[in-house]
Amino acid sequence: MVVYMATKNPRINVTFNQEIVDTLSFFAKKEHKSVAALTKALVLHSLGLKEDMALSKIAHELDIEGTKTISHEEVWK
Repeated sequence: MVVYMATKNPRINVTFNQEIVDTLSFFAKKEHKSVAALTKALVLHSLGLKEDMALSKIAHELDIEGTKTISHEEVWK
């Protein structure tokens, strides 16, 4: 269940084991970021990768061998 707060940017509470916390802390310190900022950046990056994989799967499913293709220039004439 997701609980939404009356705020522009709702918070999500995530619990990690100590090894992950130590790793996040190490990289956050190296990048001069807070652990929260680094974690947010990593989640956003991961979501982007997930989206790319989903779109690639759809494109692969729609790709039919032997289909006539049209160049970019032809499309925008």
